[in-house]
Amino acid sequence: MKRIAKRGLGAVAGVVVVAAVLQVSGLLPSIVDVIDRSPPPVLAAVRDLSRYQAAAGDYELVIDIEKDVRWVPGFLAGERTLFVAAGTVTAYVDFGGFPDEALAVSENQKRVDIHLPPAVLDEPNLNQERCYVVMRETGLKEKVANAFGEDGDDQEFYLLAEQKIAAAADKSELRDRATLNTKHMLRGLFQALGYQVTFDGADL
Repeated sequence: MKRIAKRGLGAVAGVVVVAAVLQVSGLLPSIVDVIDRSPPPVLAAVRDLSRYQAAAGDYELVIDIEKDVRWVPGFLAGERTLFVAAGTVTAYVDFGGFPDEALAVSENQKRVDIHLPPAVLDEPNLNQERCYVVMRETGLKEKVANAFGEDGDDQEFYLLAEQKIAAAADKSELRDRATLNTKHMLRGLFQALGYQVTFDGADL
């Protein structure tokens, strides 16, 4: 009786092993049922967007940072890192605080003069898939620390990338492009309503 039981258990174990092999090999459908018990998303707030995103600039850069320890040879202590980053800066015009006097309609109701608020640059949005360390050279001290799991924190490179991209966007013509695109958009909108459009008394 015991031999029969052992044979039965052996047969079951054999079937389980064969099924597992076939499952790993992709010859059997999945025997695991995945049940998603997550509750539905909860709407926390609703915001009315009142800004026109008129232009965007894509930026790429390489950050080359070397950290030297004074009076210590580089092979003993120090670090040099090459970090590649990419991100986007959006320029927009905010109509949220658009005053009534910013739109002046002529007496014959055929012309509109618009005073636009200045275009604003949004915070840089880094593309995480295109931000990574290309090369990292470390001294003996850092190698020992890394061997014990004390890896360096790359957060500083992400922050530096955001600062450099923001500075590059600030020096670019992104705001001017956003202003011009916004004027084109408003002109098309009001002309479709039968109005001629000027901006501060002048054309584009």
